[in-house]
Amino acid sequence: VQLQASGGGLVQAGGSLSLSCTVSRSMSNINYMAWYRQAPGEERSMVAVINTIDSIKYADSVKGRFTISRDNAKNTMYLQMNDLKPEDTGVYYCTVHYRGNIRHYWGQGTLVTVSS
Repeated sequence: VQLQASGGGLVQAGGSLSLSCTVSRSMSNINYMAWYRQAPGEERSMVAVINTIDSIKYADSVKGRFTISRDNAKNTMYLQMNDLKPEDTGVYYCTVHYRGNIRHYWGQGTLVTVSS
């Protein structure tokens, strides 16, 4: 299973970006999918997660600004990021976990830089 994340870039504070994560395998049997962020010098942390029944959870720092969604027909997950802040800067990774599978699959990451 391969995940391809895209959509990162440089944006000014208050701006928006939309990230995409395309999965090489059908998403119909997933347990959950998620976006993580790794800021410079910090550990990777969860930003948003969506499970098989579309139950969604966000990190407190992005609630009301970020929206996670998925399109099973396109095998793609999205992260719409609005009102971006400099502290949102980091490499954003997508991950997927399939039912009945032990491992998680990770994309290569896409860099988001928010300037003040």
